[in-house]
Amino acid sequence: MTKQAYHFSLKLFDEHNHTTWFDGELESEHVSQIQVGNHAFINLIDIHLKESIACGSRVSYDLSVIDEQGNKLAISQVCEDLLYPEQSFPSFVMSRKISRVLHGSCRKPHHNSTDGLVIVDKQINQALKGETQAPNLLIMSGDQVYADDVAGPMLVAIEQTIQQLGLFHEDINGAEITNSSELFQHPHGYYKRPELLPDTEDTENTYTQFFGGKKKPIFTSVNANNHLISFAEVIAMYILVWSPEMWSKVNISDQSIPDEFKDLFKREQTAIEQFAQGLTKVRRALAHIPVYMIFDDHDVTDDWNLTRGWEEAVYQDQFAKRIIGNALLGYWLCQGWGNTPAKLKPLFDNCIQHFTAECIIEHDQLVDKILDWEHWGFHLDTHPKVVVLDTRTQRWRSESSLTKPSGLMDWEALCELQQELIGQKSVIMVSAAPVFGVKLIETIQRIFTFFGKALTVDAENWMAHKGTASVMLNIFRNRKTPPNFVILSGDVHYSFVYDITLRFRQHSPQITQITSSGIKNEFPDALLRWFDRLNRILYSKVSPLNWFTKRRNMRVQHRRPQGQKVRTLLNSPGIGLLEIDENCDSVQATQLCVSGEHIRFKKHQD
Repeated sequence: MTKQAYHFSLKLFDEHNHTTWFDGELESEHVSQIQVGNHAFINLIDIHLKESIACGSRVSYDLSVIDEQGNKLAISQVCEDLLYPEQSFPSFVMSRKISRVLHGSCRKPHHNSTDGLVIVDKQINQALKGETQAPNLLIMSGDQVYADDVAGPMLVAIEQTIQQLGLFHEDINGAEITNSSELFQHPHGYYKRPELLPDTEDTENTYTQFFGGKKKPIFTSVNANNHLISFAEVIAMYILVWSPEMWSKVNISDQSIPDEFKDLFKREQTAIEQFAQGLTKVRRALAHIPVYMIFDDHDVTDDWNLTRGWEEAVYQDQFAKRIIGNALLGYWLCQGWGNTPAKLKPLFDNCIQHFTAECIIEHDQLVDKILDWEHWGFHLDTHPKVVVLDTRTQRWRSESSLTKPSGLMDWEALCELQQELIGQKSVIMVSAAPVFGVKLIETIQRIFTFFGKALTVDAENWMAHKGTASVMLNIFRNRKTPPNFVILSGDVHYSFVYDITLRFRQHSPQITQITSSGIKNEFPDALLRWFDRLNRILYSKVSPLNWFTKRRNMRVQHRRPQGQKVRTLLNSPGIGLLEIDENCDSVQATQLCVSGEHIRFKKHQD
């Protein structure tokens, strides 16, 4: 993001082999630019090279802004902390053969732990020194931001960022406020936003059985006290979670905070200040590695599209739909846009007319367009192929009940997935939620769903919907789909690894699911210990309870975290490291923990 509409020049080159792939000023065909504030311009640079870059090449880049007088200023000069020691320019390794992937999910800024993305910076620094192999990719599988769970100090920083950058406000219909500029002056602006969030009589009828007859807001997050509402708030949040730049310009004070929340604010401030201190290293890391991201619910709101009843309540309310649309707009501009620019170009062409130099016009129409977009999933033509699933916007809705969880992908989307997989020798598939979850937890979710309380336990798993579960499991059984699968997932706030094969099949595909969560979040440890223990007892390999699960025809083996004799679930924030050979015949999984430990998940025969 830049403070004005600069022109750019770019040089892509190999410092050591004296090879240059691109050198020149960027034309309009290379840069897509959207103004989101008086002093805020989002820029996407997309270069199609005439000469391909050899696999394994380290590509240095010199990106400069050009002012109105024609003066050039290199990004590495403006942000000197982008460079590692002994570097003159930022760089990355061009890889089509994937052997080493960093991955993770769930990065809540005010969680009381170190930011796991700082580990990525350390890994890249070691690779540049020749101490380890450079990671090929960083894949983030959801909840990169928490739009629905925002700390008070973060919201103070958001307010000041909006003011300093002049981020565009918007008119709002169907709410207590008429314009987003009124949010922070409203008595409920801090820590009391559930009073501002939309609620209708339809909501009471739809959700009575979920909440014991007590009327609730449409938005079901239990941590919605500072839920983001406006587009300006969402953009400011993204600026603050990915860059240290604005943190030096904001002043965190509890002056606007109601007295009853000042103690909580003080506790959150400690965590937020620690988070901000790590952002210089996070930004440096992201400048040196290809990064791909997909959304999950907290990037928008908790329980996003969980049930048909939830969808009917939200999308029939103009204010609720605006909140969802604003969060998805933020994802598009700040995360999704960089995954596949060519694929998202039609969305840009359709939406750019709504962004002017003064404000966003026809905001509701813009929201409708972003909510109608159906092409968020993507794939990378690497070896092995990487397929990233959209498990949020193409759901298989229950026809029998408003309260039953929707399938994470509908029949059409799953058929398209199968076509992507056919003919591949191996594939890395990225799913926000684990395809193969902890059976005990899934059983608890099924029981709550039976009693109409799916929202209470976030009953979002691949096995929760009969149709989706059946089709997904049949994909693994199909003899034309890859013999080797690696599934990367997150969402659950703990980490585990499964090796899965088909029972009663002589030549079964080899499936390894690696769940790494969270980057900056974790599960209540005492509760997880009980879940882990009971799951091992109730669903051991000889337990008859396995035959009551949908994956009874699959053999699931746990890998144990190194150093653990019996425990299979690891509760430690950090980043996952996947190491594979050419065809995924050998798959190693390690959790790089913020504590400094590197915990490998070991097979039983290791």
